[in-house]
Amino acid sequence: MGEAVEIFYPNGFSKICNGTTKNQPPVDETRQFDSWYEEEIDEDLKWSFALKSVLYKGSSEYQDIALLDTKRFGKVLVIDGKMQSAEVDEFIYHECLIHPALLFHSNPKTVFIMGGGEGSAAREALRHKFIDEVVMCDIDEEVVNFCRRYLTVNRDAFCNKKLNLVINDAKAELEKRTEKFDIIVGDLADPVEGGPCYQLYTKSFYEKILKPKLNENGIFVTQAGPAGIFTHKEVFSSIYHTIRQVFKYVLAYTAHVPSFADTWGWVMASDQPFSIGAEEIDKRIAERVDGELLYLNGSSFLSSATMNKTVYLSLLNETHVYTEENARFIPGHGLGNHL
Repeated sequence: MGEAVEIFYPNGFSKICNGTTKNQPPVDETRQFDSWYEEEIDEDLKWSFALKSVLYKGSSEYQDIALLDTKRFGKVLVIDGKMQSAEVDEFIYHECLIHPALLFHSNPKTVFIMGGGEGSAAREALRHKFIDEVVMCDIDEEVVNFCRRYLTVNRDAFCNKKLNLVINDAKAELEKRTEKFDIIVGDLADPVEGGPCYQLYTKSFYEKILKPKLNENGIFVTQAGPAGIFTHKEVFSSIYHTIRQVFKYVLAYTAHVPSFADTWGWVMASDQPFSIGAEEIDKRIAERVDGELLYLNGSSFLSSATMNKTVYLSLLNETHVYTEENARFIPGHGLGNHL
């Protein structure tokens, strides 16, 4: 999630929130929790989770890491003070990130994932029966090792023989590789001021480094930040417009992720048209994917690619193009030390 953790503290919200007023009944103490995780959505809006416990807190060479056990959303992974995924609903984000591109491709064999250290994107890609290789490239070995140890849902993916795990900067790794891929996935952190990831959302990166590593009918897909009615102009519309400068066919789609407290966006791009319908998507899911998808089917995907009027007009009229010198950022700086 794209906003910074503001504070973590014991004994509820505050004396004001735990107290009573003349016109309010006494608070039911059985409903009070000892600890809360609080995340700033905007300067005048915060989002809080009641905690059972802090399962892990530490730092790597690159970022702060925490694993929280929350009452509502189960285990929550927080990196640099930002929620990355929650146990109960991460399937929404990762099914939307991975499966559309693999299903729209006629015969995908190779996948390159930029980032994705928690392993969930690789897990979903490896569910496709005819995939030969998934390369997952993350810069932070400690985060990868942490996720292998604590996120038990992804242990099988980390042990899969088709997974090629690479510890490196994704930009540098793509630059040095000679082979091309059918699918390239951007499972990167949101672009925040002072962070390195925004460089992997720029036109020059897409045009000079990423696109040349796609096969002729290859597909690129990336997470593109908040896409809600009030948040889509932060980075979503700009990422979409930037990718349109590089690829012939670009498709934006969105889904609500409850633990993110917002609608989230993805952008899929290719030089080949996205021309299959709901029935063919469902057919390919049945033929290609191991097990049942929990969120995605043909009809829901096509619906997710239909924007409301406000977002549609913003995408249509966006003029900003990401460059190293002119980037947009998600509010917040990842204040992980406040945990």
